This record gives sequence, structure tokens and C-alpha cells, in this order.
Amino acid sequence: MKNLMLSTTAVVALAGAALADEVRVYNWSDYIDEDLLTKFEEETGIDLIYDVFDSNEVLETKMLAGSSGYDVVVPSGTFLQRQISAGAFQKLDASKLPNAENLWDVVEARTAQYDPDNAYSINYMWGTTGIGVNVGKVQEILGEDAPMGSLELVFNPENMEKLQACGVHFLDAPTEMIPAALKFIGEDPDSHDPDVIAKAEPILLGVRPYVTKFHSSEYINALANGDICVAFGWSGDILQARDRAAEAENGVEIAYNAPSEGALMWFDQMAIPVDAPNPEAAHVFLNFIMDAQNMAQASNYVYYANGNEASKEFLVEDVIGDPAIYPDEATLENLYTTTPYPAKVQRTVTRMWTKVKSGT
Repeated sequence: MKNLMLSTTAVVALAGAALADEVRVYNWSDYIDEDLLTKFEEETGIDLIYDVFDSNEVLETKMLAGSSGYDVVVPSGTFLQRQISAGAFQKLDASKLPNAENLWDVVEARTAQYDPDNAYSINYMWGTTGIGVNVGKVQEILGEDAPMGSLELVFNPENMEKLQACGVHFLDAPTEMIPAALKFIGEDPDSHDPDVIAKAEPILLGVRPYVTKFHSSEYINALANGDICVAFGWSGDILQARDRAAEAENGVEIAYNAPSEGALMWFDQMAIPVDAPNPEAAHVFLNFIMDAQNMAQASNYVYYANGNEASKEFLVEDVIGDPAIYPDEATLENLYTTTPYPAKVQRTVTRMWTKVKSGT
């Protein structure tokens, strides 16, 4: 902790009089231990304005419009890459980030495909996209041998028609759902070929009538409360739902599985907008987050893996020892990543997703 204090103080000193007393952060919903926000203010004397969003599309609209008003934002890898190309971010000043030495080279090697040399961002959390189930309800409907660890569960219309009785949520995220549908039929999930991408449409439309809602955060509580029985969502969210159900002792058993066919490995990256009102304070915030104990506290709260090697010794066993959070080597090798769609292809994807969501 002394190291953190020294590092933060040093960065604040570097900022000097130019450093205002406020930093604005825009992060995903349900994605940090709020005690860390208080701790940051107490240790730095900087007021923290913390707002949340629940889809990359919402964040990207703000970023590409310019003048977002935020000092730190948290896009996922593919969106970060496109936004870097659009000139939305400023390069990080390594001299103001001494805690960057804590970062994990394995994760940095993977995030470099979105941010070459990791010049514009640091990894906050990473994880997989997969299937959350209410074990009891799904087995009651589909039997003991229900394919809970397979894309067959959510993309086979026969299964989905039965599961609609207990409720199914899908992410409102075409960059997650379309690759998964392509993976299900044996196509390249990272394809940018419109003809290949089009093959996902009948898969998604085939199960659309049985999807209760497309939303990127509501499924956490819906799963935990037993309001739905299946969610295709982010690993940490589903594990949060699992733990909320356990704490409530409501008889709901939630399980998460990365699909056996292969799951998307995603990365949420912290970056500083090119027009950030207070880039000095933004660096102070990033350095604070990269402290090993602070990063561990965040992971221990949200149940996501992080890109901070030094934080591992401070992670609780429920996090570091859970293969759904920190997968074994075999599972890691079966994960895939995606890259941004070119603008013309993105328009095709957006049209398809609008059609899928409307069901027409």
C-alpha cells in the first residue's frame, strides 16, 4: 500500500497546478467495488465523477461524436481498435504510470492486436462470453442431459422453444452474438465476408421468437432471482448472478459455461479520450487501478479476471481458483478473438441485428 501512495503522490506532483480536482470516469455497469471509488478520492484528493453504460454501442456513439466530457472510458477491444483508428484517444504517458510494471504480459500480448504496443490503453478486465443457466429449471425442461455447455442450447430452435417457458436473455451486442452463431455452424467467427456473416442471420432468426429480451445487463438480476433460466452473456456477470442467488439462499443454482465449440475472449480496456478535460487526473486514476491490491479488490468484487499479474496473490480463491474465471490452458487455446468490422461490413451487421431484434 505504501508503494501505491508513493506512486499516486508522485503522479499528482508531476501534474502540478495544472491538475484540476475532478476526474470523470465512464465504465460498464456493475463493474467495480464502490469502496475503491471512495478510496481513490481519499488517497488523491481528486473528486471522482463515475457514470455507467451497458453497451459498447452507447459508448462508441459518445466517443465518435467527440467532446464526451470523460477522462477515462472503458471500451472493449474491437471497439477500442476502431476508435483508435478514428483518433478518439490519446497515447498514454508511461512516465506517469509506474504501476504499469504490474501488468500481465500474456494479456498484453493479446490486447496488442487491438492496440499495437498497448500505447493507448491498459487492460481492466477480460473474460469469455458464454451460457448462464438456472441448472434446476433447464434440467427440468430439457432433462438431465441438457447441453448446458454447448451452443446447441441457445441456437437449436427445438431447445429454445421449450426454454421460452422459463425465459431466455441474449446480449444486445451484435459483435458477440453474430460470431457465436457463426461458430455454431462451423464458420470463422472473425469473418468479415458479408456472405459468411449472412449465414448467422437464419440461425439467429430461427431462435428469435423464443428470446425474452435482448439486453446487456438486466440478465444478472433476472438470473439471480430465477426470473429467467438462460442467458447468453459475459462470464463475470453470470458468476455475479450465481453469487447473488447463493447469498439470497433462494434455491436458484446458476452455472456458467464457456461453449465447448469455442468462446469469445474479450478485453475491456481503460483509455483516455483525446479531448479528455483532465488527462493528468486520468493518469492518476489509471495508476491507482493498476496497483496490485486495488486491481485484486476490483476482481474479487466483480468476479472477472484482470490483466494485472501482480494482483494474483491478492485474489480470493473463489476467483483465482475458478476455471470459469481463470481458464485452464486447454480452454484458453479454444477461445477465439474478433477484430472490428470495416465500415461497410459494419453497416450490414447493424442492419442484420436490427432485423434480428425486431424479429421481422
